[in-house]
Amino acid sequence: MEAIAKARNQRGSPQKARLVVDLIRGKNVNEALAILRYTNKRAARMVEKCLRSAIANATELAERDNIAIDPDELWVKAAFVDQGPTKRRYRIRPAPHGRAYRERRHYCHITLLVSSEKREAQKATGEA
Repeated sequence: MEAIAKARNQRGSPQKARLVVDLIRGKNVNEALAILRYTNKRAARMVEKCLRSAIANATELAERDNIAIDPDELWVKAAFVDQGPTKRRYRIRPAPHGRAYRERRHYCHITLLVSSEKREAQKATGEA
């Protein structure tokens, strides 16, 4: 069972959000939530909210299909961050000699895919 959650148009640059998403890719959801809770980055809250949504989506899909699923056995199969809109989202910042600099406000789209199937690497090595 796989479920996906997307958080679109989130404040912050995609480069900074990717640093947080790279921490949880391939981890168990409980471990990922613990990592996000104690990560000192602003994007960690957005990613945590999206991960909780993905877990809720997985349990809802399982109930709809009448499948028993344990949320503790879910893991983050895929996680990525795309660039959001920056077109016509400029702000003006004062600059020296009476000039003005254009400052772009960055937005990003966060996508998380959680799965309950066993990982391929664990099957190959024979681990739990």
